[in-house]
Amino acid sequence: MTTIGILGAGRVGRNLAQKLAMSGHHVVLGRRSTRDETTPPVGGVGPRVSSADQRTTARTADLVINATPGDSALERLTDLRAELAGKVLIDVSNATRDTGDGLPGDLCYPGSSLAEQLQSALPDTRVVKTLNTMLYVVMTAPETLTTPPTAYVSGDDERAKKTVTGLLGDLGWQPAWIEDLGDITTARATEAMVLVVPHILRRRGFQPFAVSLAR
Repeated sequence: MTTIGILGAGRVGRNLAQKLAMSGHHVVLGRRSTRDETTPPVGGVGPRVSSADQRTTARTADLVINATPGDSALERLTDLRAELAGKVLIDVSNATRDTGDGLPGDLCYPGSSLAEQLQSALPDTRVVKTLNTMLYVVMTAPETLTTPPTAYVSGDDERAKKTVTGLLGDLGWQPAWIEDLGDITTARATEAMVLVVPHILRRRGFQPFAVSLAR
């Protein structure tokens, strides 16, 4: 059984935690502090989902998922360099500056990506980018969309990407829906896809969707 640490206990983190627990993993939700009780831990489905501060979560997990806000993730995770050393870090966040209505407007790292910045700041960690091109509910229920969605994968380490692909399977992703784009620099393409999202949301509301590859 793999212990998966999820940094971020918001909607994305809790959604991933519940599905991963149902798949047989032990999950630790990493909160900003032990006093952060704004959301309760997920429990009652499969192995228990516990919570801890983010440093403890990063140190004790076998694999870590970054589900923190992308505009502040680089500083937060760089501070966890020692705890994340030697581990696979799955980055599902988008680093954007929001517009007045709270939706993404501009990228924080034009010409680069959050994933690339994380890999540069964490040289002893194997960063893999995925699941950042969809509404969070699709991450754990891809089969609910009318058209099969795409989960793009970017990363320098092939073994790490294989591990992540296996985890995507636990989340319900079929192999045909997973697209390995190549090394970590390809994450700048998928992170830029987020700029289409606010236009979709303003027109259609928060309905489940994914920016996918049609064949």
